[in-house]
Amino acid sequence: MFRYSAARIILALLSSLFLGSTLHAHTPLPPAVSRTMANAKIPTDHISIYVRDAGTDEVLIDLSADEPRSPASTIKVLTTFAALDMLGPAYTWKTRAYADGRLANGVLHGDLIIKGGGDPYMTAERWWMFIQNLRERGLVKITGDIVVDNSYFEPIGTNRADFDTQPFRTYNVLPDALMVNFQTSRFTISAMPQRAQPQVTINPLPANLIVKNQLRLGSGVCQGYNRGISFGMPDENDPTLLVISGVFPAACGRFSINRAIMAAPEYAYGTFRTFWVQSGGVIDGAFRMGVLPEGARLLYEHESLPLPEVVRLVNKFSNNIMARHLLLTLAAEQTGTPASIESGRTAIRNWLARQRIEIPGFVLENGSGLSRIERLTARGLGEMLDIAWHNPFMPEFAASLPLSAMDGTLRNRFKSPGMQGRIRLKTGRLDHVSALAGFVNAASGKTYVVVIFVNHPDAHLGSGEAIQAELIRWVFGQ
Repeated sequence: MFRYSAARIILALLSSLFLGSTLHAHTPLPPAVSRTMANAKIPTDHISIYVRDAGTDEVLIDLSADEPRSPASTIKVLTTFAALDMLGPAYTWKTRAYADGRLANGVLHGDLIIKGGGDPYMTAERWWMFIQNLRERGLVKITGDIVVDNSYFEPIGTNRADFDTQPFRTYNVLPDALMVNFQTSRFTISAMPQRAQPQVTINPLPANLIVKNQLRLGSGVCQGYNRGISFGMPDENDPTLLVISGVFPAACGRFSINRAIMAAPEYAYGTFRTFWVQSGGVIDGAFRMGVLPEGARLLYEHESLPLPEVVRLVNKFSNNIMARHLLLTLAAEQTGTPASIESGRTAIRNWLARQRIEIPGFVLENGSGLSRIERLTARGLGEMLDIAWHNPFMPEFAASLPLSAMDGTLRNRFKSPGMQGRIRLKTGRLDHVSALAGFVNAASGKTYVVVIFVNHPDAHLGSGEAIQAELIRWVFGQ
């Protein structure tokens, strides 16, 4: 009896050493998953997996599920569902315009104050609609200034280059209470035979943007990073000055690229002025920052998209800036304004505590996954997803997740027969991180909660997705 027990103990110890991590007493790792991990030379102690039956709460796989790991953008499912649960699906943001002065015969003798309310999706089209609604209220001319009040959010205190030294990339845009069009314009570069210099067209074009076109026309094939184009802001104290330089191959003909420019208030003012003049309006004054003065009269209140539509855009397309706005909105609603990131973190932590979800080593930086320090456990995220599945707002939340082989960041994944449209998973990808989290509607009709984090050198280059593909294939077959 003793010899048999000792042998079992030794076997268990050897098994534990082989795995290099904690695999709880549930279904072993599917062989195809283990083989793919071995082929990629990724040890199990660099991976967390949590698979749970959403109907019975039976846990099928629990591999290092309590190990804090980088979740990349899968943390957005936590941010978005917490927002849905705390704010409700009817929640909207408000952007307001006030008159500080006498309005008579279409002329505002004073300033127009625009107070941002944190709208995460004030696109150029919706900004034009904002302006048109002001014009329809009879306003034609503003003799004073355009005053931007963005005090709803506390200043962030960082800059767009902090994450990866790419300040002009749209994913690096920082939150602002008056964020217009993600602070982004589309730059179209055209090589024209009759011109010695490439032409630059900008849409939308902020009226206050100064562009120095230093591009040169080059020969050779159309290739190279950004086709040889670079963007620069030579004066960090002047966000309205942009330099475009480089050698653009004539063979490219026409090339378009989206870039984040200026600072949020200056961009909002510049595009407002452009659209206002295009609509036939007149502005005598200039731009300045300020706080809504007492006695200012509300002219127009613009309502955002409802929260479920915002959540869908965040999760389907992994929009970082919108997720960050959600975190700050939770701060504003829970603790008041100006909303701070720290208050947003507290709101999420308090919500997790109310749900009785414990996450060892939990680190929340901005709620978007665009972070080197955010940490989450597979079990913690899996338990949250299970709560979401049984929540009254489950339809709104589930509909926000990318659908296999159909849309969002899953449009080119899980195309095997029968799997299309039955898998709802948020993807996550950073350097050396590949992750998935969401729901799988299996061939049996059962729904499973699935979370997998792969944190390993070069996991983002394909090996992480290969492991995920085998795991999802196995879950789908249950």
